[in-house]
Amino acid sequence: MLTVSIVVPARNEAATVGSLFERIRADYSDYELIVIDDGSTDGTGEAAAAAGATVVTQPYSKGNGAAIKRGAQAAKGDVLVFMDADGQHDPADVERLLYKYDEGYDLVVGARSGLSSQASVARWGANSFYNKFASWMVGQPIDDLTSGFRAVNRRKFLSFLYLLPNGFSYPTTSTMAFYRAGYSVAFLPIKVAKRDGRGHINLLRDGLRFLLIIFKIGTLYSPLKVYFPFSVITAGLGVFNYLATAIMSDSWRFTNMTALLVSTGVIIFLLGLLSEQLTNLQYKDVSVDED
Repeated sequence: MLTVSIVVPARNEAATVGSLFERIRADYSDYELIVIDDGSTDGTGEAAAAAGATVVTQPYSKGNGAAIKRGAQAAKGDVLVFMDADGQHDPADVERLLYKYDEGYDLVVGARSGLSSQASVARWGANSFYNKFASWMVGQPIDDLTSGFRAVNRRKFLSFLYLLPNGFSYPTTSTMAFYRAGYSVAFLPIKVAKRDGRGHINLLRDGLRFLLIIFKIGTLYSPLKVYFPFSVITAGLGVFNYLATAIMSDSWRFTNMTALLVSTGVIIFLLGLLSEQLTNLQYKDVSVDED
């Protein structure tokens, strides 16, 4: 029988962790409950411990991803369930995730649906774009790339720890890594409540970082699929410049601009090819010992 560990990263969530963990303990008393206190200053760790959780304390905030990695290393269960401490995720959905996991999946993601499940219109728009872009990359429908509510095979998740960033983009990285390794991924629709308290994400501060996630998705899964279109466009502009110059000047001279654009297109393609080979090497040695 598989054992389960519920891992909850928390930073300054003292107002919610007590009631949340009491609900988890009431419904899942046999599951290991681990809280990563990510440098909280409001007594989050003490509140979690009082509610029966095992608390792993970080002396200062290292980021959501760093807390997730620390929790995954500390957990003992065969299956890890990650969820937020801010009251958005319903503990009742843990059982639904695990039922789906038992169907043979390696990763099950709780997928938020609709604008009502997002923090803002801007976040909804950005996440919708990420989902569509990632779906194109992997050739499979991805309902929610950035959801932090998920159930995952612990051994397989640990094999990708070296890829995971310390910030908020760990869900994106881990999801794409599982697809890239050929593991089975499923998405389960969930309803998300409005978070209690103030969020830790600032759109102005984190906007560029989230934009870079798009490119990270490409480099994690198949870099050549991103580089190749830019290569074709750049080289195509070179050919267009060559033809336009020839028509306008009635001279089939190979201009410096044409040479620059065509050679840049070739270089972009070669960079994509090199990145593809490096990505293949990155996943080549990933292996998981099953009991």
